[in-house]
Amino acid sequence: MFPQSKSAIFGSFALCLLSGVLAGAVTAGPALASDDGEGETFAAHEARVVAEEGLVLRAGPSTQYRAIGSEEYGTVVGIVCRVKGESIEGNPVWYKLGDASYVWSSARDIVNDGEEPRWC
Repeated sequence: MFPQSKSAIFGSFALCLLSGVLAGAVTAGPALASDDGEGETFAAHEARVVAEEGLVLRAGPSTQYRAIGSEEYGTVVGIVCRVKGESIEGNPVWYKLGDASYVWSSARDIVNDGEEPRWC
């Protein structure tokens, strides 16, 4: 076996370190900042999924919109704003999530961890 040079060992270490940093950035979770569509960025609010069966993410604030994904019970999501939509069990408030896909979810399945998000 041939001995490796110090630069080869350092290069391998740097590559491993960079891979770990990138993996951490990709799996860090929902973004907690968003663009309001007019170029202004604002912080999203954190909330936790409390629906035991999980959360169905939809393309709009109604069950008439197609399902485009889901989140499991206990997942923390970022809320950009809230809007009135289809009333589910007497609650018409839906949240627009800030996970870059801008999907909607019924407020009855999410517990907001702070103050209420602004209206869209």
